[in-house]
Amino acid sequence: MTKHIHTLGRRAGLASVLGALALALSFPVQSQAKREFKISHSAPGVPSSELHMAAWVFSHYVNEHSDTMSAKIYPANALGEERAVYEAMQLGAGASCAVTGTAILNNFSKRLGVIDLPFMWRDYDHMNATLNGPVGEALAKDLEGAGFKVVAWMTNWGARNVVTSKKEVKTPDDLKGLKIRTIQSPVYIEALNAMGANATPMSFGEVYTSMQTGVLDGFEHGSAIVVTQKFYEVAKYIALTRHFLGPVAMVCSLNEWNQLSDKDKKVVAEAAKLASDVNWALAPRREKEAFDFLRANGMQISEIDTTVFRERAVAMQDQFAKERGAESLLKQIRSSQ
Repeated sequence: MTKHIHTLGRRAGLASVLGALALALSFPVQSQAKREFKISHSAPGVPSSELHMAAWVFSHYVNEHSDTMSAKIYPANALGEERAVYEAMQLGAGASCAVTGTAILNNFSKRLGVIDLPFMWRDYDHMNATLNGPVGEALAKDLEGAGFKVVAWMTNWGARNVVTSKKEVKTPDDLKGLKIRTIQSPVYIEALNAMGANATPMSFGEVYTSMQTGVLDGFEHGSAIVVTQKFYEVAKYIALTRHFLGPVAMVCSLNEWNQLSDKDKKVVAEAAKLASDVNWALAPRREKEAFDFLRANGMQISEIDTTVFRERAVAMQDQFAKERGAESLLKQIRSSQ
């Protein structure tokens, strides 16, 4: 975790990004009839959510700098569940852009799953440098083939950890047999099973009740989500497994992107860049703030030796990359500084 709370969180760097944000949002254009640019995400519409913050920065920039577009955020899956939103975007319908974790995009690009493998990222800097380099460019090109335009790569505010209600996980053996909810993705399911848990894919909206009723022993997610979804009301323990540090992407409909004027494409690109800069700068700070909040609300947070998990993950990473034709990407990720 010490590497996660790193130089991106330094006051000078954050102050610089927020100063740029204030400046960028301070020059309005004349208002006239505009078409709505719809931004979808699955999180609550609160600033403690990395998805909503990115959407907020993006939409405000567009609204202040475009005289043809009016950006509006649709939080909490208001336009539909994530996969349905993306499928509509492929047809040029529904959302203009979506801000999501990248796991859902595995459904549209088989190689993209390589960035969602367990224990892949060393820290935020490693992910940032890799996604904003040749690896990110290659994956963005893959997604263009599926009808999407990646306008920004970002990060979740915190690695995913194991959260439990009754049993505290202090050692790898403590995880054995526990029913742990995870994303409905083969990568996530296999990773949790390899860690010894009984991976239980389930719709995100069912997790709170399932924890409350004992259907689940726990789930895995980042600290910010535990806060925004109030999971601390039904869970008591967090084991710092840090098995996934999940990328986030801001992805637009390629159909709609191609209809934009060059001027509006420039505004969208600038808005996405600003949203990305704010997201990366806030990540370590918001992660720490979330843990502080959860401790204050009674959760017990424990370090856990993940050596055995990391060793098992290497073989899984190799096999996945081989099956998906992503071996060169995996090599680049591992060697990226």
